[in-house]
Amino acid sequence: MTPFYVAIFILGLSSRATAANFTQVFEWKELDYEWPSEASRTKALKDNTYNPAQIYPRYMAVHGTRIFLSLEKNDGAPASLVSLPTSSASSAPPKLTPFPSLDIHLNESEKCDKINRAEGLQVDSVGRLWLLDWGNSFFNCSAKLWIFNLNNNETELIHRFSFTGKMHDLVIDETANGTFAYIARWSVVNIVVFSLERNESWIVETPGVEVLSIAMSPKEERKKLYIGQSSKEELYSISVAALRNGTRTANPEFIGKWTETPFRMLVDNHGTLLAASLWENFIYSWNTSQPFKEQRFYEVAELDYIWPFSFALDQNGTLWLTEFDKAKTPRFRIFKESQECSGSCPKSGTA
Repeated sequence: MTPFYVAIFILGLSSRATAANFTQVFEWKELDYEWPSEASRTKALKDNTYNPAQIYPRYMAVHGTRIFLSLEKNDGAPASLVSLPTSSASSAPPKLTPFPSLDIHLNESEKCDKINRAEGLQVDSVGRLWLLDWGNSFFNCSAKLWIFNLNNNETELIHRFSFTGKMHDLVIDETANGTFAYIARWSVVNIVVFSLERNESWIVETPGVEVLSIAMSPKEERKKLYIGQSSKEELYSISVAALRNGTRTANPEFIGKWTETPFRMLVDNHGTLLAASLWENFIYSWNTSQPFKEQRFYEVAELDYIWPFSFALDQNGTLWLTEFDKAKTPRFRIFKESQECSGSCPKSGTA
């Protein structure tokens, strides 16, 4: 596929480049899987366990030469965690490969040792993929944290929580004294902290703040966890040091208000916080080294989907972006921040 460039609108000051640009990597009219055989695909279409119209991307992670996506769990989505290559010599967009295999997803939702509903994704510095899994309340399967070794695609750890459902997003905090995950659930007044070395998790109350989105600053000094409040526009921060030390209550510090409530946030290696909101056709940014001031970072003419964007950083700090519109063709696009451009790339695509 021949790439083309998409210019990002950036207004005002930002710690990123003043004219960042994206290259479109792939686009799809409809998403399809790699199937064991054509017969298995035909059967899945017939019994509606696979329906291209029901494949909706949610979260994204990038590592090495692979992109990982979690997909909305629908009857027509046989696997909610998939991978695809970061580039292809073919003009056709790649198919989705169920990760780590199809049999850990397909027709096995009643078994608690399977991936029931994949949600937030992150890759750590040593090449492990961390995945949140809602579990299944109907079959009394608790929510889980999966950790996969991407060197061999094998499961390294499954941590089972004491609750079911509401898993949303996570960040990974790698320290000299251990690795932690901070986990946001949908609309609860707490976050979950997980210690990898102890294989232990605990609840940290966030009084007065129903947590939705979550992100973490990159710099070790005065490291902060940023949290967005559910159904409100407020942005808060929590000291990461207190979370590492085992506190069971963290009092969020108010930072400012977005125009809309972000469902997804990320802080890049320069300290710019990106935020995407439900149903909105734009992404905000804020330079965290300056007083809070919302900027319009990226905007498209129109997108018809509740979850229009996701984004991720690869191990080189390059920003990747997904864009989805269920009412148009192509429905789904993946972009990569262009390293070749310095403000002179031609505008194209939907931006």
